[in-house]
Amino acid sequence: MSAEDRPEGIPRGAAARRPDADDEPMVRDAVSAPDAEGTARRVTRRFPRITRDTARPEGGGRAAPRGAPAPARQWPILAVLGVVGLGLLVTALDAFRFGTILIGTALLGGAVMRWMLPDVGMLAVRSRFTDMVTYGILGGAIVLLAMMAQPHPLLEIPFLDDTLHFTIRT
Repeated sequence: MSAEDRPEGIPRGAAARRPDADDEPMVRDAVSAPDAEGTARRVTRRFPRITRDTARPEGGGRAAPRGAPAPARQWPILAVLGVVGLGLLVTALDAFRFGTILIGTALLGGAVMRWMLPDVGMLAVRSRFTDMVTYGILGGAIVLLAMMAQPHPLLEIPFLDDTLHFTIRT
């Protein structure tokens, strides 16, 4: 329906109207289904043109039954945040390497929980795949960089060492 064909007062995203019906909305390419009054209405599985809400990510349900207290329902995110908090505390107490490895391990644990558990509560932010990849890459990078930290690195990657010397040139 073009702007010229649309009557005044009808918004741009409004549904098309059947000319023979008494002002009932119609969705094109749909399957007819009777409503409560027995009249046939058009229903569709297509997404609406204008979304009004955001769908909860897969696995975003409660991690414990409804009757459980709030902390028990969100134990996966609380576990990750608790280990990250502990890692930050250990880092602040002058054990940098161990603290940052703890932070990276917490994120890797979040990726594993997102993969294995059907419902993880607020740990689910996006789709399962996106959450796993994000938590896994960030956690792995933090652990690797913590193991490469000076002095006395536990892990040496010559390519990164050459890149560092090439960019800084002391």
